[in-house]
Amino acid sequence: MSEPKAPTPAPGDMYKGWLFKWTNYIKGYQRRWFVLSNGLLSYYRTQAEMGHTCRGTINLATANIAVEDSCNFVISNGGAQTYHLKASSEVERQRWITALELAKAKAVRMQAESDDSETEGLTTSPASGQGGGSRNSEVQSTLRTLGSKVEDLSTCNDLIAKHGSALQRSLSELEGIRLGGEASEKIRQVTERATLFRITSNAMINACRDFLALAQAHSKRWQKALQAEREQRVRLEETLEQLAKQHNHLERAFRGATVLPPSQSNPAIDSKGSVPVKGDASDEDEENEFFDACEDVQEFITVPADPKYHRRSGSNVSGISSELGMDDGTTSLDEQSLASNPESPQSQELVPMKKRRSRIPDKPNYSLNLWSIMKNCIGKELSKIPMPVNFNEPLSMLQRLSEDLEYYELLDRAAKCQSSLEQMCYVAAFTVSSYSTTVHRTGKPFNPLLGETFELDRIPECGYRSLCEQVSHHPPAAAHHAISERGWTLSQEIALASKFRGKYLSIMPLGSIHCMFEKSNNHYTWKKVTTTVHNIIVGKLWIDQSGEIDVVNHRTGDRCHLKFAPYSYFSRDVARKVTGVVTDKDDKAHYVLSGTWDEKMECSRVMQSSRGGENGAEGRQKTVYQTLKAKELWRKNPLPEGADNMYYFSSLALTLNESEDGVAPTDSRRRPDQRLMEQGRWEEANAEKQRLEEKQRTTRREREREASRTANPSEEADEVEIASEPSETTFKTETLHGCHPPEYSSVHQDSYKAMWFERQVDQATGEPTHIYKGGYWETKEQGNWECCPDIF
Repeated sequence: MSEPKAPTPAPGDMYKGWLFKWTNYIKGYQRRWFVLSNGLLSYYRTQAEMGHTCRGTINLATANIAVEDSCNFVISNGGAQTYHLKASSEVERQRWITALELAKAKAVRMQAESDDSETEGLTTSPASGQGGGSRNSEVQSTLRTLGSKVEDLSTCNDLIAKHGSALQRSLSELEGIRLGGEASEKIRQVTERATLFRITSNAMINACRDFLALAQAHSKRWQKALQAEREQRVRLEETLEQLAKQHNHLERAFRGATVLPPSQSNPAIDSKGSVPVKGDASDEDEENEFFDACEDVQEFITVPADPKYHRRSGSNVSGISSELGMDDGTTSLDEQSLASNPESPQSQELVPMKKRRSRIPDKPNYSLNLWSIMKNCIGKELSKIPMPVNFNEPLSMLQRLSEDLEYYELLDRAAKCQSSLEQMCYVAAFTVSSYSTTVHRTGKPFNPLLGETFELDRIPECGYRSLCEQVSHHPPAAAHHAISERGWTLSQEIALASKFRGKYLSIMPLGSIHCMFEKSNNHYTWKKVTTTVHNIIVGKLWIDQSGEIDVVNHRTGDRCHLKFAPYSYFSRDVARKVTGVVTDKDDKAHYVLSGTWDEKMECSRVMQSSRGGENGAEGRQKTVYQTLKAKELWRKNPLPEGADNMYYFSSLALTLNESEDGVAPTDSRRRPDQRLMEQGRWEEANAEKQRLEEKQRTTRREREREASRTANPSEEADEVEIASEPSETTFKTETLHGCHPPEYSSVHQDSYKAMWFERQVDQATGEPTHIYKGGYWETKEQGNWECCPDIF
């Protein structure tokens, strides 16, 4: 027997190599890179794809492994997936069979124990601030790992005995065959080698049996010792925490300061030796959180545990503070900002927060009679056909723009970053998060009337306030400005172009989004991707986002290239996938981003990059990034209960149309047709919607006549009535006519002058855009809205 080129994989190790996989009758067997890990067999076209593109995975826990001949074998999980594989030699096939059987046995055990492990994890899950639960979790994880290794040895014992017996039987059969002298001599040599193999295997079996007996005899004693050690460490941590608190109180008493509760104390008076209050701990925790995996390389060779317990560095005091509910950083960011804002002396006082609504009336189940719509369209211009509110949701486009701020915490964290590259990761995650609310939102928002505004004042709760205004009617465009007390400003001007393709509608936002950070003077810009609404004519509507985004830092030259993969029935990638790479001005990669635009985004620090093998139809080389463990940047908040009956609104969206006192008379909350639709009075909403559209047509004609007389007083221009709002007809109207707006920055046909925004050329991009000129919030404080037009 030939000597194997590599040892048989040990139980629990990753095993990988090249195999030939049957694809189809045209291409036959194709060479693929297979990886066996954690009970899963995955394959890739090349080794370079391991970091980003998996072509298929099969779970061995439910799979059947069958050998066909000397080199071929089949893996099937009951019909859903079947891999016909071929090894380069019989020895290589046997290596894979052994590794697969070991992995399958382990996967079956893990699956059987998963329910018990989950129950145990819920029972021992620690409350915030309790370090004992962390130690218990580590001990239980270590014991489970040791038990798994023992089971692996037992499985190896069974397999060696099984294969050794089969080999001995085969050799005995060979001895009974009468052949020539030379063949008999070869058979005798094979028999001798098999005997040596049996002797060696028996020795290994005996060693494994001894280890198994020893481990079983001492496992209970080890468990008791670990439990005692855990309890002692918990007591020490509690004692240290009490000492730290006493030290803090004594130091404050010495300075003559009044001892405040931790939630109200000023972080500026803490010394290095005292327990930091929540704001200080948040700063340290936020910085360590992002670079935790990057700095602690040894984390990857230890027993996995909850990541927040790996942040205990420096002293147990900081570890205790980290456990007091500051893992995600949101609460601590809020409190730190309020505590350290010198311009708000009253911020230390507790101000009661306004309770926002969490429900709106359920969407009524009204049937839509298309003929009743079509018969009213006879003889009318297509652009003047009033579309019923059945296609809408009770929010305006201005309110939908404000929904981009749902995950404002990402910008709060970005404002605290010291590194521009780290800040870029959070800004990129924020750009992706704005699409998470669109996955089920197939209703069309009301298009704002010219001059309509929407304010979102969340200073008390979230530290920011936002203002939107419809600044153009043809093409329709809205300007948005948001500013936060935590050091960031967001502004955008968005116009929409659309193309109707028969089966689907493509909506292309035009215009740039700007994000500025006060502390670092970093100025980021990016554009939105294309939104596609599928099954316009027949079938259930569904939405997809596709395209590419370049987030650019104009101060440092850093760049993040994000790619939104379009949905495909034939793709094996995760649906709604987003990938990205953060590079510096020299085009050197520092972070890799991955996730989905409807669920979460993660980032991994790049340690090394290299060119992989040729791949793809054009034979281009793909870059291979060696990254550390991924850190979660953003995760979508769950929808409120009953969201399917409330237009799939998020918690923020449910509050956007809630009535508020003191808002401008042009605010979207005061729009009557939208309010009637929210209340379920759709017939009245349709009538009110037509009244508002006709009123805006009349206002626009008067404005154009006045502008024409001012420009050419001696000539009466031939007036051609321009259609009413494109969005208030239907989102397919303008494209059916082939008159979707051109690139927004190149044309502005309206003579209307915005109330709160003025048109300027942006210094960073060179594009003309509307910039907030101020005055709105001062006018609100004075309560003098006489300057606002009557649009409703």
